[in-house]
Amino acid sequence: MTNQALIKLLKMIMIVGIILIVIGVFLHFSPTVQAMGVSGILLSACCVAFGMILSLPTKIYLTFLLMKHESDKH
Repeated sequence: MTNQALIKLLKMIMIVGIILIVIGVFLHFSPTVQAMGVSGILLSACCVAFGMILSLPTKIYLTFLLMKHESDKH
């Protein structure tokens, strides 16, 4: 797998993670989920948690790639 393909894959994973975080926040304030009680809270918390798991490591890896690219230029 080339660097460009890997970067594209990581960006897609990061976008999916951010979308999950937004969905989790939306669910948290949704009246339907609030009526569900603890199950609704767990549902919204799981969306946010999986979104964070997907988005944070990819950001760190992409930052390392950018730093390596900048150091190779000099």
